[in-house]
Amino acid sequence: MISTMTALTVPVFGPADGTTVLALHGLTGHGKRWTNLANDHLPELRIVAPDLLGHGHSSWDAPWTIEAQVAAIIEVLDTHVDGPVVVVGHSFGGALAIHLSRAEPSRVSGLVLLDPAIGLDGAFLSEVAAANLDSWYLRDRQDARDRKRAEAWWEVPDALLEAEIAEHLLVAADGRMSWRVHPSAVATTWSELARPHVMPAPGIDVRLVVADKVQPPYAPAPFIDELTAQQGERFILHHEDCDHMVPLSRPELTARLVRDAVASVAAG
Repeated sequence: MISTMTALTVPVFGPADGTTVLALHGLTGHGKRWTNLANDHLPELRIVAPDLLGHGHSSWDAPWTIEAQVAAIIEVLDTHVDGPVVVVGHSFGGALAIHLSRAEPSRVSGLVLLDPAIGLDGAFLSEVAAANLDSWYLRDRQDARDRKRAEAWWEVPDALLEAEIAEHLLVAADGRMSWRVHPSAVATTWSELARPHVMPAPGIDVRLVVADKVQPPYAPAPFIDELTAQQGERFILHHEDCDHMVPLSRPELTARLVRDAVASVAAG
């Protein structure tokens, strides 16, 4: 099911009476990237997975700041979620999950952060953003496939890569190809990720996966150290020998962490 009642297009997976989980994708992603995890690994849960602003089939209107994204996500909570919810976020989605917990602490019952990108070096991100814009357009579907494989998608199964191309590749009126994302939203987000890191709302369980093949890491050591000090026993850190696309390359691990977070909330 897909809803467009808010600024965000919202794919929803799973049974209507299942425990709801909010899933937030990363930069250049889209909500249907959670399809495999939802259908094949967490079929008992109701997973609400919006396309972020500037991404997929959601509004591409500016602004694309963290505050604008969080405001749009809160609209999704108002429309699709009844009560506190576990939030799973990948990459930029992990940063947004943290900011959401600070903005609406009573509505976030737990966090599962999959290689979250937060508090990163500004000089590094400046180079990344420039390179990204320089290579924005794709020659053809094979070029799209090859670029994904050359990046963090090298561990992702072929079927999931083909599903990504079928869902997310956009062919413009002039024939040029790109991913279904506004390029300026991407550039803005790289800048947003250089903002100083913030902590989740205290008092909630936080599970964090660090993808050890990502260098420099997207979850910097100062952020993890502060999170450890603040959350204490309510913080679980997991290092995984993988690249950045944790939900797609490590769905069993992701599903286990989400189930554990849901069970922990249910147990009180």
